Amino acid sequence: MKRSFFYFLKSYFGFSQREAKGFVLVVPFILFMAFLPVIWEAYQRQKLEADYKTYLALADSLLLADMEIQEEDSLVKKNSFTLVSAPSKEQKDTNRWRKAPTKKPVINKISFAEADSSVLQIVPGIGEKLAGRIVKFRESLGGLYYPEQIMEVYGLDEEVAKRVFDYFTFEPSISHKLDINIASAKELSAHPYIKYGEAKVLVAYREQHGKYQSLEDILSIKIFSEEWVNRLKPYLSF
Repeated sequence: MKRSFFYFLKSYFGFSQREAKGFVLVVPFILFMAFLPVIWEAYQRQKLEADYKTYLALADSLLLADMEIQEEDSLVKKNSFTLVSAPSKEQKDTNRWRKAPTKKPVINKISFAEADSSVLQIVPGIGEKLAGRIVKFRESLGGLYYPEQIMEVYGLDEEVAKRVFDYFTFEPSISHKLDINIASAKELSAHPYIKYGEAKVLVAYREQHGKYQSLEDILSIKIFSEEWVNRLKPYLSF
């Protein structure tokens, strides 16, 4: 039988004697590896079924024990009384000093135009130097006409700038204006919105054409845009 099988391998597949012997040794291993997943799956299934049966038995025993405990508790409650002690003198004294919750105290808001550098430091993120810089900008400007103007302060973070008016009220407040028909180039250029070169042009035009009568006269100077003039408008007088 063995010789016939080797002869079949040699004649049909062209195996040599050595190759035929090797093939005979390898085939059982290949078959074993092929059926190994099936065998492993069957083993795991049996194990899971056994674990599940164990779980059900344990659950039943725990449920029964719980029911017995609940029955005992109900009997104890029926046959017992609850004693409530009267409040002691110490407890009465403690309750006497308890107060109803009060509202969180708030700080009165004042106008931003009235806040000095010390008061501005109440805003988180604003220290002594930054507060002084804000006041200096506000004074040199002549006051803020729009709340957004505070964001022009050097070094003031946008988030902190928006937080300022959580602590202060805002209304347009111009403390002083520039008389464009009297102010010198030096006085005009002291304003944050007017550069010295622009101030010289304004004065030169006034000397050549006479006093300004309205904003249209400034717009007739071609180097000045309407946006620039409107930005400066709240701070000019004629």
